[in-house]
Amino acid sequence: MSGTSSAPGTLEQVRAFLNTWRLPHETRTPVDDLPALVTRAADWHSVLPDIPRPRPHDVDELLALRTDLRAALGHCAPTELRAWLERHPVHVTVGDEARPLRYRPGDRGAAAAIVALVAAAVAGQQWARLKSCPDCRNVFYDHSRNRSRTWCSMYAETPDGRACGSISKVRAYRKRQRGN
Repeated sequence: MSGTSSAPGTLEQVRAFLNTWRLPHETRTPVDDLPALVTRAADWHSVLPDIPRPRPHDVDELLALRTDLRAALGHCAPTELRAWLERHPVHVTVGDEARPLRYRPGDRGAAAAIVALVAAAVAGQQWARLKSCPDCRNVFYDHSRNRSRTWCSMYAETPDGRACGSISKVRAYRKRQRGN
């Protein structure tokens, strides 16, 4: 999903990475697109252009990273990130006025690049705005002023989109009506 769910800058690539696990609306059966994405260079570079394409034996590490990052969504200082920063240190350098601090991965590889992007998002106070929809589990960026957005969308923005917010509100309304 794009539009109001998109994250700013390179954080969008982290969001895309997290959404390689998805819960299709039609089947409600989890689908993991990451292993197949790793094998297709052109697709990897179109979805994650700033993240080096991993080797096939790196998939297990990326799956674990994705699981930990999804668990850390919505937290200002995710403790799940500590172990990843120990494994893949991030170097911070002073940049220019446009980007005063730059976060570079300490080693090469997809996991290190993703950890560096997440560290930059935590430092820039953007990480806590990445959230997971309680219905479809799609990761979205909360653009609301008070950071109160709950669902991926109130309206089906795209043909394959789902209006999880509207569906939830209708469900709650019908439950209240049955209770009266």
